[in-house]
Amino acid sequence: MNQAIPGAEAVIRFLDGDFEIIRPGTHVICALSGDAIALEDLRYWSVDRQEAYRDAEASFQAFKRYQDQGAS
Repeated sequence: MNQAIPGAEAVIRFLDGDFEIIRPGTHVICALSGDAIALEDLRYWSVDRQEAYRDAEASFQAFKRYQDQGAS
């Protein structure tokens, strides 16, 4: 049973259009801002980088950052 431990960071495997909970928790950390994201609010992530983002803007900024790094 996937019982979340209150206040614990979840370990997630990000999939296309879904995610799998590896270790239960209440939140994940935004790769860009460091903000906690409650699992019920998690909408944005990168399958390739296995990173979570707090919102569409953070997701876009991460995309641009990694795209720019690949171009150099």
